[in-house]
Amino acid sequence: MAQATELDVGPRDQPNDKDEKRRAVLSAAEDPDGDFGLTGTDDRRCREHSAQLDWFCWTEDRLVCSECAITGECKGHRVTSVGERASSLRNKLVDLCEKLQLKRSAVEKFTEVTLPARKVAVQADASAAREVVVQRFNLVRDTCEEEEQHLLEVIHGEEERANQNGLTQRAHWAESLQLISSIRDHLVSALTEMDDHNIVMSTKKILEKAEAADHVPEPLDSKQLDFDSSCTRSPLLLGMWATAALMCRAAPATLIINEKTVSPLLGISADLRTLTFLPKRERKPCEYSPERFDEWPNALATSPFSSGVVTWLVEVKGSSAYKMGVTYRRLARKGKSNETRLGYNVHSWVLSHYDGDYCFSHAGHHLSLHLLRRPSRVGVLLDYAAGQLLFFDPESCAILHSHHGHFEAPLYPAFAVADRSITLLCS
Repeated sequence: MAQATELDVGPRDQPNDKDEKRRAVLSAAEDPDGDFGLTGTDDRRCREHSAQLDWFCWTEDRLVCSECAITGECKGHRVTSVGERASSLRNKLVDLCEKLQLKRSAVEKFTEVTLPARKVAVQADASAAREVVVQRFNLVRDTCEEEEQHLLEVIHGEEERANQNGLTQRAHWAESLQLISSIRDHLVSALTEMDDHNIVMSTKKILEKAEAADHVPEPLDSKQLDFDSSCTRSPLLLGMWATAALMCRAAPATLIINEKTVSPLLGISADLRTLTFLPKRERKPCEYSPERFDEWPNALATSPFSSGVVTWLVEVKGSSAYKMGVTYRRLARKGKSNETRLGYNVHSWVLSHYDGDYCFSHAGHHLSLHLLRRPSRVGVLLDYAAGQLLFFDPESCAILHSHHGHFEAPLYPAFAVADRSITLLCS
């Protein structure tokens, strides 16, 4: 019995508040299968000693009899009574049941309250979003229609003005023509019908008549007779057109940099889309090509454009010195004169950036541009037939500069970089 006392059996069946709580939780729990793994009485006796399995061995993690605990395999192990072990397990199960009950309540609340509320909120938000989209498109549509109507009226007015000037000129010159014809007929009549005596006697009258024709000036062509296409220029239309062109028109897949034009000051990537300014120690002699720029860090694309509308994007993030634009093929390639420098001759039009300053350059004239932000990408839009070259920031849809002119030969995309790299993007 002394050995049994060492097992620290302790009191087993004294009920307390926690036991009551445990029984309440267990009575509320349900086992849908009705199977808790209960065993028969034969499984509750030790197979070795045929004694009741009243003890739990912590070391072996199994039920044992008192003889196993005192003299058997579990001698010296930490053991406790089955009742105490069961009580500990029941308390743990009670805690687990409480946690599961809380979790179940949370899940029920989420499925019964939160999800329906979220569904209602989603429907309301989606409805509001649709309303915003519809309102904005209606505003854009109305604004576009108003601007279209305004521009059409302006065009009609300009057409009427030019036509009216033409009619005025026609009426004026019809009178002048009638006067000239009348004087000429008078002179012809004098030549053919008057004898020498009459011509001499009528000299003063004849010359006075002829002098009247001197007051009729030579007709001069005037721009007042032309249609002024600048009347169609609209910042709103230009911005929407540039944005739509950028979104709907990708750069041609064939638009890459012509390796034969790349300056020895530059390195070019394997995909022929990235130009890198090289430090002196990394520069290597290049194969001679009449197309290659030998002094300025320039390069041209392979494909020229002479019709339609085309766009391309250039990534410039990180570079503080670059140029981009278009040029005729006739641009000189050799030497360091202005004839080979992009933007310093009549053959090239470029947007330049140097150390935070931006400008548009053509024929040696430089127009400073004041930008609100430093773009990481610059888009170029060329409408060849309209003679329009436009530079824009695709992230903010801001137009950096727009040039109107007349192009007389195919244009090549042109690039220059004197700091780090720039990349011609695929789209």
